Amino acid sequence: MKKSMDCSVLPSKSTEERIREAAKRVFLEKGFDGATSRDIADAAGINIALTNYYFRSKEKLFISIFEEMIQLFFNGMVDIMNKPISLREKIAELIRHDFQLMKENPSLSLFVMNEVHRNPERMVNSIGVMKQIHHSMFEEQLQQEVKQGTVRAINAIHLLPMIFCNIQFLFIGKAMHMKMWQMDEAGFDKFADNHKQLVIDMITNYLFEFEKV
Repeated sequence: MKKSMDCSVLPSKSTEERIREAAKRVFLEKGFDGATSRDIADAAGINIALTNYYFRSKEKLFISIFEEMIQLFFNGMVDIMNKPISLREKIAELIRHDFQLMKENPSLSLFVMNEVHRNPERMVNSIGVMKQIHHSMFEEQLQQEVKQGTVRAINAIHLLPMIFCNIQFLFIGKAMHMKMWQMDEAGFDKFADNHKQLVIDMITNYLFEFEKV
C-alpha cells in the first residue's frame, strides 16, 4: 500500500515565497541586527521551524534578500546608460527611473546604505553590477560631450551621486518631510513629482548651461 506523504516537509514554493516576502518586509524595517527569525516567522504566519528548514539561518536568508535588493537598487540603470539617446535625455531618464524606484520602494536606499555600512564586504557580491555601470556607455558619452565643450567638465563618479542623492534623500526623509510640512500621502506625492522635475532642471542646467572659458 502506498504511504501518504507528509506535506509539511515537502518543498513548497508558496511557503518559501511567503518566507521571502515576510523577510523582505522585516529586514527593510529593522535591518539585519534588529530582525529575528521569530519576527520573520510571525510576519509570514508560519512556524519558526519552517523558516529554518528552507533557509537554514537568518544569515543565509538575509544574504539572499540583500542580493535581491542590490539587484533591485541598480535594476534598469545599466540599460538606460547604454541606450542610444542623447546625454540630456539619458540623465532625465535616469532621474525618472530612480524616482519611480524609490517611490515604489521608499525603504530601499536606507536599507542598502545601512547594511553596506554595517558590513562593507557584502558589496563584493554586487561587483558584477558595479562593473556593468563602470563600463557602460555613460562615462564615454559624458567625456565626449566634455571634449566637444557642450557640457561642463565633470566625471561620472561625481555626476551620478549628484543625480541619485537628490532623489534618494527625498524618500529617506519622507516621514520628516510629511511631518514638517504637514503633508498627507497625496500631498507628498505631488511634492515629490515637483521635486523630480526640479532635479532634472538643476542637473541639466548645471551641465549644459555654463559660461565657456
